[in-house]
Amino acid sequence: MEKESMTRPTSIVVFGATGDLSRKKLIPALFDLYQKGFLPNLFKIIGVSRKSLSHEEYQDIVKIILQEKSRATDAKSIEEFLSHISYVQELFDVKEGYMRLANVLAVEDTIFGTCANKLFYLAVPPLHYKTIFENLAESDLTALCNDETGWTRVLVEKPFGNDIATAQELDQILGKLFKEEQIFRIDHYLAKEVLQDILMFRFSNLLFEPIWNKDYIEKVEISMFGTSGIDGRGAFYDSVGALRDVGQNHVLQMLAFIAMEDPLELDATLIRAARASVLKALCLFTKDTFSHAVVRGQYAGYKDVSGVEKDSQTETYFKIEALIDNPRWQGVPFYLESGQGMHEDKTEIKIYFKKTETCLCPPEAEHHHQNILTFRIQPDERISILFWAKKPGLTLDLEPKELSFSYRAVAGLTDAYEKVLFDGIAGDQLLFMSTEEIFAAWNFITPILELWKDLPLHQYKKGSAGPDVELLSKT
Repeated sequence: MEKESMTRPTSIVVFGATGDLSRKKLIPALFDLYQKGFLPNLFKIIGVSRKSLSHEEYQDIVKIILQEKSRATDAKSIEEFLSHISYVQELFDVKEGYMRLANVLAVEDTIFGTCANKLFYLAVPPLHYKTIFENLAESDLTALCNDETGWTRVLVEKPFGNDIATAQELDQILGKLFKEEQIFRIDHYLAKEVLQDILMFRFSNLLFEPIWNKDYIEKVEISMFGTSGIDGRGAFYDSVGALRDVGQNHVLQMLAFIAMEDPLELDATLIRAARASVLKALCLFTKDTFSHAVVRGQYAGYKDVSGVEKDSQTETYFKIEALIDNPRWQGVPFYLESGQGMHEDKTEIKIYFKKTETCLCPPEAEHHHQNILTFRIQPDERISILFWAKKPGLTLDLEPKELSFSYRAVAGLTDAYEKVLFDGIAGDQLLFMSTEEIFAAWNFITPILELWKDLPLHQYKKGSAGPDVELLSKT
């Protein structure tokens, strides 16, 4: 982190401070950063929520969260951290609450003795974004310090919009309040260690980059599965669905990391531009190409979940054959698959290299030898390569072997939300989505949302591998 970010006082404002995201991710991540010495020397965390709570009551909530997470080595660490926390009750659509927040921030600036940095984190459902943005502007909370040394930034959770039109509307509002360098659109998957390492793995090793193209790669599979279903978030999920929930962001960002060109430098602007370029090159679906390349499904029992409409047509599963129209990837299918209520919890990317044309093996052996490179994002984070070698013994038979590197076996992994918050304070946008990326992703996803209403919604058993339906597309 830059020296200025560590030494200048910073106020971190969390909208939705009593919600699940704050409880499960943000509060523990902020505390971990505090313990590691990665928060500014002078900082304040201001929780904002609709609940009527005093400062002390909110601090008690935070204390319980940290004790349950067992993140502290002693009670003193928690008490010291709690001294940096305060609370403001606010109804997101009532302007008076923003004035109260402005007064609290002004008091903190007085205590700091300077106009502090302001970081606004929107840990709220997307339906509140527009209202919060507009009220932040009208209350002058987005105004920069007079001396122009204290920055103001906003961190926005996904999904950013419901389609290309709503994404553009939100971006237009944001553009009136902030410059692009102040806007941090969060996809926490970008902050996962293995996903970040795809860039280092590809561009720092000569071994793979020369064959990272259509001449040597047969297909790419990106899978993101969960076993638990959507219990506890039925109302939200039913209004969003799997494609908006993870397809438009997590899955497409994984595709971008795999398919992007070499940015040549470790520079946020260049890397984000390279990712955007890939997403812009995705072939858009038409009525003629659509039905053969897309499958959608819903697990049996989904409609019984609290908050879900009884006649819901919301998908909990999708599989898409995507193509990239550029010289590197022409004709290579990228299979994008995600589902809830599946047979396993797993997020991984598999790169299938083409089969060998010849084989040094017995004449009767099948020539099916293929190398597979796997990036396992979760749960057991690792990179592995499947290759073929002679089976020990007197014969010349081949057998598959695996060369694997496990992250957890070497060192502990940094939590994704720690990285999100750290980079937000440091001002590093490398792992945040740009306007170009958002629009390019929605430009690909929106036609699917519009067209697939006419496709069958295949039922599948919870705990299975998804619908027993094959894609019909022949690439």
